[in-house]
Amino acid sequence: MDVERIARSIEDIPLKNGRRIVAIVGPPASGKSTLAADLAQKVDNARVLPMDGFHRDNSDLRAHGLLERKGAPETFDVLGLEGTVKEVRDAQTLYFPTFDRAHDCTVPNGGQIRESDETILVEGNYLLLNIAPWDRLIDFWDFSIMLDVTPKELERRLVDRWLAHGHTEEAALARARSNDLPNALFMQEHSVAADLVISQR
Repeated sequence: MDVERIARSIEDIPLKNGRRIVAIVGPPASGKSTLAADLAQKVDNARVLPMDGFHRDNSDLRAHGLLERKGAPETFDVLGLEGTVKEVRDAQTLYFPTFDRAHDCTVPNGGQIRESDETILVEGNYLLLNIAPWDRLIDFWDFSIMLDVTPKELERRLVDRWLAHGHTEEAALARARSNDLPNALFMQEHSVAADLVISQR
């Protein structure tokens, strides 16, 4: 993956009202966060806005019988994400929620976009979904990148992730196959084409 080349392509995109907004999309454990962080170092005045900060609270998910599905499209506050992206386009200073993976909870106002930030790198699983209400996000992106990973490689990475969080190998495999991989397949089947696809096949 040539991060330098991707960074140059992003910098060639004209600003709109002082900003360009880039969607970095892929299934769980595909490398979205790593790519976004790398690009933020290469692109001038760039800031990462992770979709993970828009997870619905566990208490809310539990009340609606969705806690075991956490990470699926319906477990995110997509309208909150849409509102934040609209504010991003106004080229102002704003705060956004982040996600504390160690405590499995969101952190209100955990991240900040400054008025001087020109490139906003929004990273998440479902930013190119073609189903309502997610499809309302598509028009915000000035450029989009999709990370394409084989199911076998995804399973390996997901199991490693859950092992790192203290799960047994059996529990890690069950977690990956019961929720993460179905979410990945759903994302791949219901996303519009990205401007750039980075294949890891």
